[in-house]
Amino acid sequence: MTQLHLGLNLSTKRTRKRAFLDDMRRVVPWSRLVPLIEPHYPKGKTGRPPFPVATMLHIHFIQQWFGLSDPAMEEALYDVPLYREFAGLDGGMTRLPDETTILRFRHLLETYGIAAQILGFEAQWNGKPG
Repeated sequence: MTQLHLGLNLSTKRTRKRAFLDDMRRVVPWSRLVPLIEPHYPKGKTGRPPFPVATMLHIHFIQQWFGLSDPAMEEALYDVPLYREFAGLDGGMTRLPDETTILRFRHLLETYGIAAQILGFEAQWNGKPG
């Protein structure tokens, strides 16, 4: 038991937000979306290593689903353990993406037309013609 948890397991209640994110983890074709981004994603040869593509993609979707600005998304990652868990940031990572990192990822998706491709996938998993 860590001091952070103090023996209180608050994650046992299945909230609507947790249920929604669990459903999205299951239905979004993550394994098909990540390869669209990887060729354009920074390799991190200098400076801080980049966050994994899948992590940034999950953060991008959270931001879209809950209508969060870049600064609000950064703050939510600090405040909402469920968001960190969904993005794969809950396992002892010492840093979280800041608003500039989140902004740059969104711009990368827009610059290479990946955001539009994601919308095509979204139409497919919602059963609409893409």
